[in-house]
Amino acid sequence: MPKSFRYAALLVALGLAASTQPSFGQRPSSPKKPVNTAAFYTNKYPNLLREAGYSQADIDRKVTQAYHDVFEGPNKVYFAVGDSMAYVSDVKNEDARTEGMSYGLMVAVQMDKKEVFDRLWRWSKKYLQHQSGPLEGYFAWSINTATMKRNSEGPASDGELYFVTSLLFAANRWGNDTGINYYQEARRILDASWKKNGTGDVYNLFNTKAKQITFVPVGEMYNWTDPSYHVPAFLEVWAEYAKDGHEQFYRDCADTSRVFLHRACAAPTGLNYDYTEFSGKPHPTKWAPAAFRYDSWRVPMNIAMDYVWFGKDRAWQQQYAQRLQCFLRSKGLNTFEDQFNVDGSRPDFILPAGKVKKLRHSLGLVATSASASLMSPDPCKLDFVHALWNAKLAPYEDGYFDPYYDGLLYLFSLMHLSGKYQIIKPQIAQTPRAK
Repeated sequence: MPKSFRYAALLVALGLAASTQPSFGQRPSSPKKPVNTAAFYTNKYPNLLREAGYSQADIDRKVTQAYHDVFEGPNKVYFAVGDSMAYVSDVKNEDARTEGMSYGLMVAVQMDKKEVFDRLWRWSKKYLQHQSGPLEGYFAWSINTATMKRNSEGPASDGELYFVTSLLFAANRWGNDTGINYYQEARRILDASWKKNGTGDVYNLFNTKAKQITFVPVGEMYNWTDPSYHVPAFLEVWAEYAKDGHEQFYRDCADTSRVFLHRACAAPTGLNYDYTEFSGKPHPTKWAPAAFRYDSWRVPMNIAMDYVWFGKDRAWQQQYAQRLQCFLRSKGLNTFEDQFNVDGSRPDFILPAGKVKKLRHSLGLVATSASASLMSPDPCKLDFVHALWNAKLAPYEDGYFDPYYDGLLYLFSLMHLSGKYQIIKPQIAQTPRAK
């Protein structure tokens, strides 16, 4: 090689070297972390109903009408008591339960209906919350609204999960000086839970070894779970706003729930069992063989909430939504039934809804499968959104009607799909205090 070429080559080499090395006195720039575009960080919530082509005015009317039908209409499940209390009833089972009471609280705080929230909370505290004994701070999960006798003294952990989250949101939205110290009430439940050490066979809401929510924090039910109770987005909210010193535990539980849901929803269909071991394997119960049934309907809605709010497991959540919707589509978008074996076959045992034992194309599952569209990359995902839009909260052809479970899941899903179900951050400067 001629000397001049060697010299030019050396200059090029040195130039290239200089371009890849930091100058003296400078530090190499560290790679930037990807920006999380989830709603907690951006305060932006997707409006899939708008994306589906519906006008904002029609969307607002749709959500308002759904609220009216569930809380105010002739088939309402919300009933005022006197001038300061109210309850939500599972009318088909003729009781009020912590599931419905806490769902009612969440709807009320999301829709800025303070009087409804306060009425429901006062009733819950008076008639369901234990004020002493080993269960102090927890809630009896079911009460007969005619006799006002509790059907059970024990709690169901999802009720407390929604109570705490709703109360934290209420504290953030309305403050704690308007008659109810919402933050104090949330802390009372949490602090009581952390004091449970097995005395009277009562434990923490979470199995502290497995870091998973329990089916019931009492007796042997402390050692297994319900996939629909796994709402990692709520635990992230607790880590942000509970301020009880257990922030890392709640974040760990949120991450554990995400890993658990991978196992619980591992079937090619995306379906999960109603009740499972902490491993995700089915847990048999005395009332029904293991299968995808009513509790399981909530799982896609819960996963979609986590996808939108915190976005920490998006790749898996997207493929989960595709698997689930692909399976349901294979059963007929407008005909898929509401109970399955997780392999997609029809179960031999049909769990009754109230007193009715029948498979049907249930509005509740239509609703939550539509909410899965929030995380699906499938170009046909809006088919499920249109199906929900066209569905009616009305009696089925055989006369059966469930304005409670179908109605609340219908309302929740419309709120999610319209961007109206949000993380409620503090509205005013305040320092949370718990007595």
